[in-house]
Amino acid sequence: MSDLLRAPAEIKYAEELDWLESVDDSPKPFSWRLSPKMIRLFVLGSERADGLDRDVSQKWFGDRGIVERAIVTLASDRGLLLIGDPGTGKSWLAELLAAAICRNSTQVVQGTAGTTEDHIKYSWNVSMVIAKGQSRESMIPSPIMTAMETGTIGRFEELTRSTSDVQDALISILSEKYISVPELDSDSIVFAKPGFSVIATANSRDRGVNDLSSALKRRFNFVRIPVVTNKKSEAEIVRFRTEELLRRHQIELEVPPTLLDVLLQSFADLRASSAAASGDDEKLESALSTAEQIGVLEDAVLHSNFFGERALTARTLASSLVGSLARREPEDLAILNKYLHGVVEPRSKEEGGSWPEFLEGGRDAIATLS
Repeated sequence: MSDLLRAPAEIKYAEELDWLESVDDSPKPFSWRLSPKMIRLFVLGSERADGLDRDVSQKWFGDRGIVERAIVTLASDRGLLLIGDPGTGKSWLAELLAAAICRNSTQVVQGTAGTTEDHIKYSWNVSMVIAKGQSRESMIPSPIMTAMETGTIGRFEELTRSTSDVQDALISILSEKYISVPELDSDSIVFAKPGFSVIATANSRDRGVNDLSSALKRRFNFVRIPVVTNKKSEAEIVRFRTEELLRRHQIELEVPPTLLDVLLQSFADLRASSAAASGDDEKLESALSTAEQIGVLEDAVLHSNFFGERALTARTLASSLVGSLARREPEDLAILNKYLHGVVEPRSKEEGGSWPEFLEGGRDAIATLS
């Protein structure tokens, strides 16, 4: 795993999945590797009441009911659509579920304006077709077709970014559970095996890009992933991801709890300001998601390790926040400057702590970018 830039969940947590499978004696749907109870435990982590001989780490932070409904959907014949704002962990939850169910989360189609039917059905190896003609050997199955043939989970990222033609092709796959290959005289239908399902994700901010038809909506169970608003939960997510980053880069650098509090409070302040804004010009272009918060901290940690004093400071954190969130000039810089003067400056005088240094670092970063 050390020679992979980013190992998929089934490789990253292979030892844990093997152990869970060895102690799992609950009923399993289809050819699932783990039972629904064990999948929930794998995703949400173990508790003392579970009575296990070892701890299982929590990997996704959210409501238990969301995970349970997602698992139940996949045990039926309907697809699962995870929908929510950017950075709410939709793709990560989809990856964890696929890894636990079939130990393969990499059968993925990425939805874009350029995605075609070939990407969810099949294409052809042109050189083999020229040499031997069209056959199953010269056909290149899509990740979705491969999932059908193996009875496993196929994933479709950003479904609403794909065109209506692609969405219509997916309707047929989800309803009929087979793909017809008219170019072949024999063996021209690929049937889905038990265990096949599709986990799709959709960005709620993309509503109106390529709206799902009512026919496609009927083939999915919708599970909405809310934005994390609980400070404790968000702190756990940020801390979990940061610890992963430090391990991956083999960095020994402490993230002081006080600076984590500063980061969380800053994002909470900016979200409140964005919610109260009367127009888009008064809002940051950033979605201010938990994922972006992790990105700010990651940038600050790496900068401190490589160019700082190998210690995270409030100044570096503020510089990373401004650099990460200032995407439009001068609009975003003006919004951040207003936040520093209107919120951070009074707070630094009243509370002290890390806030004065955070204020100074933010001002310097804005001056550099202006």
